[in-house]
Amino acid sequence: MRIDAYNQIQQIYGVSNVKKAEEKKAAKTSFKDELLLSAAGRDSQIAKQAIANTPDIREDLVNPIKEKIANGTYEVSADEFADMLLEKYNGLF
Repeated sequence: MRIDAYNQIQQIYGVSNVKKAEEKKAAKTSFKDELLLSAAGRDSQIAKQAIANTPDIREDLVNPIKEKIANGTYEVSADEFADMLLEKYNGLF
């Protein structure tokens, strides 16, 4: 019995298995990954971007009140304040 002939046969079969495995890998990698966003997802991204670009403090509303407080001309009626506070509280529940 010749052992070297057996080794040669094993090498031939081993090489063909490797080629088949490489062909399978090549066939599987032909697919492309794809990302599809729904309309709601796009709208959500636009809203997040708009919120990120909006300042936390609205200076156009705050500055006139600051000036009135600094001048001592800012007056708040206790009754009006209580009414507004109750409206907000009732709106929560």
